[in-house]
This record gives sequence, C-alpha cells and structure tokens, in this order.
Amino acid sequence: MIPGVLQRIALAAALLSIAACSRSPETNTTAAAPPAPTLLRGAGPEPDSLDPQKARSVESQGILRDLCEGLTTLDKTAGVAPGVATDWTVSADGKKYTFNLRPDARWSNGERVVAADFVAALRRLADPATASGYAQVIDVIENASDIVAGKKPPESLGVQAPAEATVVIDLATPAAYLPSLLSHTSACPVHRPTLDQHPTELAKPGSMISNGAFVLKEWVQGSHILVTRNHHYWNDRATRLDAVKYLLIPDENAELTRYRAGGLHTTYVVPRGQFDWIHANLADQLHIAPQLNTYYYGFNLDKAPFKDHPGLRRALSLVIDRDKLAHSVLRVGELPAYGWVPPGVSHYTSQSFDYRDRPMAERLAEARRLYAQAGYSAAKPLVFELRYNAGEVHNKVAVAVASMWKEALGVEARLTAVEFKSLLQDIDRRDVEVFRSSWQGDYNDAYTFAQYLKSNFGINLPHYRSTEYDSLVDAAAVEIDVGKRSELLQSAERVVLRDHPLMPIYFYVNKHLVKPEVDGWYDNVMNVVYSKDLGLRQPRP
Repeated sequence: MIPGVLQRIALAAALLSIAACSRSPETNTTAAAPPAPTLLRGAGPEPDSLDPQKARSVESQGILRDLCEGLTTLDKTAGVAPGVATDWTVSADGKKYTFNLRPDARWSNGERVVAADFVAALRRLADPATASGYAQVIDVIENASDIVAGKKPPESLGVQAPAEATVVIDLATPAAYLPSLLSHTSACPVHRPTLDQHPTELAKPGSMISNGAFVLKEWVQGSHILVTRNHHYWNDRATRLDAVKYLLIPDENAELTRYRAGGLHTTYVVPRGQFDWIHANLADQLHIAPQLNTYYYGFNLDKAPFKDHPGLRRALSLVIDRDKLAHSVLRVGELPAYGWVPPGVSHYTSQSFDYRDRPMAERLAEARRLYAQAGYSAAKPLVFELRYNAGEVHNKVAVAVASMWKEALGVEARLTAVEFKSLLQDIDRRDVEVFRSSWQGDYNDAYTFAQYLKSNFGINLPHYRSTEYDSLVDAAAVEIDVGKRSELLQSAERVVLRDHPLMPIYFYVNKHLVKPEVDGWYDNVMNVVYSKDLGLRQPRP
C-alpha cells in the first residue's frame, strides 16, 4: 500500500475516534440508563383468580386493584375517591346514583372505557351463571337479589348506560355506602369483546384487557405474577413504575428470607416468630396499622356434629383463651376477637360475647356443662377435624387452640393443613367439619360484616341460617337514620354471637416490611396500597 493511502486511512480513523468521543449527551444518557424500575411485592398465597367478578381471596383482590379500576377507588386513608368516574350525584330519596365517566379512560388496548362496560360487569356479577361469591355484595341494586336467585334475568338489573359517559344505578333501598362499595374489585368493568371471545380466559396473560395502571404480563403458578405499566391508563403520567412483580410466597419465614436477601421491596406479612428480631433490627422498615379483618374458625352447619347444636359450639368457643393467643402466640399487635365486627368501623360500636369479661374458671365450668349436655365426656370425647390453609401462623394458632380444647374438655381435634385453593374447594363441597377462614371488610361500614352471614350470601361459608338475623340485617339495609341503622346492625351481631356459627379468634393488623427505597408507601384500615402510588429511589449504600 502506498504512503498517501496510509495517511488518509489514519486520518479517517482519527476522525472516527473523535466523533465517537463527542457523541451527544442524549446518546450517552440513553446508553447508560438504569434498568426500568420493577417493584417486587410479596403477595402471599396463590390467588384463586384474577377475574374481577370471580376472584374471592384477599390476595387476588390486592393484585386486581393494580389491574382494574372501578367507578370509584380509595384514597390513601381508605376514603372513597374518583376512579373511572370523575364525579357522581344522588337523588333526593337516595335511590338513584348517576356517575360521569372520564373521557380519557382507556382499556390497555387503547379502546375507550364506556358506560356499557360497567353495565356488563355488574350484570355478570349478579348472573347466577357466573357463580360469583360476591354477587350479593350488590344486592342493594334494584332487582339484584332476584337475579342472583334466578328469578329475573341479568338484564333487569338496575344499571343503565343512557350515554357512553354516564352510568345510572337504581337502588332497591337507599345505601349511602354505594360509592365506597363500587371501589371493590368485583365491580370493575369488563372488556366486552374479550369476554365474548375468551369467556373462560378473561384473566389470563395474553388475553386479559384491563383498565388499571398495569396490565397482566405473566403468571407462573407457584412463583410469581408480573404486571407491566399500562400506557393507555388515563393517569399514566403519574405512574412511576414500569412493572410490578408479585412473588407468591405463602410461608412467612421464606418471605422474610427473600426480603433480607434483597429479593423483595415489600412483604405481604411479617412472621410472628421473628417479630422481636425484626423490631430490634428493622424497626425503620416495619409498618403496623389496624385492619378491618376478622380471623375465625367456622363450623359446617350442614351436618353433625355441629348442626343444630349451638351449645356445643358455644362450649368450644368458651375455652379459647384469645388474650393468651394474641399476647403469646401472635405477638404482633393483633387484638383478641370477642365479637364479629372489628373495632374502628365508621358509625358503629362493636359487640362482644356475653362471657368476654367472665373469669376463665367460670367459662370452663359452663363449657364442661354444655359439653356434657351434648353427650360428650372423657370416655366419649368429641372428635373432629380442624382444616386450615398451610402457613406458620395458621399452624401455631391451630396447635394452640386444639391444646386448649383438649385440656379443658378432652376434645380430640385432628389438624389438617392444605393449600389455600384446596381449602376453599373443601369448604364449597362441605367436606369440612371446622375450618379456618377470615373476612376482610370490602368497605368501611358494618354492613359488609353483617351481610357476610346472611342466609342467602354466597360467601357465608358456615351456611348460617337465621330468620331473626336476616330480618335485622334487612331492616338495617333500608334504614336511613344512621343511629337506628347502627342499632339494628348491633342487634344482628348479638344474635350471631349468641348462635356461634363461627368462632372469631382475633382481629388482624396490617403488617409489612418496606424497603427504604420504596417511595410513597402508606397505611390504612383497608390495607389497600396501589402500586401506581409508589416509586423506587436508588437504594442507600
């Protein structure tokens, strides 16, 4: 090669080198950008479903609040706030609500969210063919009860769409709590074309069209659920996360291990066995707050030995030392439950068992008398199975309560731990005798706890049936006066506590560990923290 050519090649290489070193700041910034922020949230056990109208578990609803948005939502204090509806009005008699929708509300495929989507969802919720456990939640809407009972068609539900941006709801009776109730995930809209094309795959990755801040990307059974940012969401500009990965970890200790290793930003719960260590070493990351949630043991009231034996049920409840459980077994602030409705509910005074303040010796004496009257003794002990979903706290509570029954009465309770989905299936099949469950208020009103035990409510797991109780709850549902309504609901709770269809054990508290780099975390009695409100800071060195 001749010298002139070599010189020209050298000069060109030098110019290319200079150009490479003088790229624009924007190009450098793009190349050095940090990875997209993904929040790693503990989600507890596997959700039973992510179909808004079919999901039953609290775990499912926590994820659904990121995927879908109803007419209303909750603010950071669990108060009702605008959702897809910007505002609403109510008629003078309190029986007609008109909701005005946002013109920029969109599905994750870019299509507009319209009033007909809410009409379809609420009809689907009430339709017996859906078999939704939450169908009776909207029984205050006109004709809902008859639709659920199969007496009227879903199209007769008191919900109309007179315009694309207007939803009108007619009520059977006044219900001031309706806007709060409509923030529940079961009232989320449904994407009608997807429902028509994939009726059994409405909530699967690849087919689910949602209207919340995130969209379902993947669901790996027993591992995780990944949701990614929905850029069509009406308030996407306020979203700071590109994705949320829900880790499905039913074991509390395993979740803590993952959190300490940096594999989680927030936990679903806090393990009781390590609470003292957590309080001493991670106090700045520990969040504890009251929650509207009752942990209970339910009786199968459809068959022996507990059907038609309220005295036997009372005997088992009498000997449970709830204070000892709260202070020695649970130990993270839970309150002993001597009633059904948790403290802190608006415009309500929680009720208690009549034996709450009696000395344990007196309670034991009555329990043994009732036990004997039911035909049981040391020679003929009561034998039954207590079935519960596997988990450290459930194991500890079950062992402790079974020991109390054994020591006080000679009861032989077989303890059986199963997966959560299996437990729900067993309860639905009535293949249980005594079972563990809980009920979290769907809105901040005592009616959400009263309704749970109505004879016609789909998630009345003990199958409690009481004409007296139903009458009181029905009367409360139509009562406009706040004071009288509260008195009726309190009377209804006292009937339940007398009949013992279930045994409240303790009232939950919200308990989470939250990494310092999580920005925007908040606590409230509904235990609702939307991922759209959160962000991630760079972790401290």
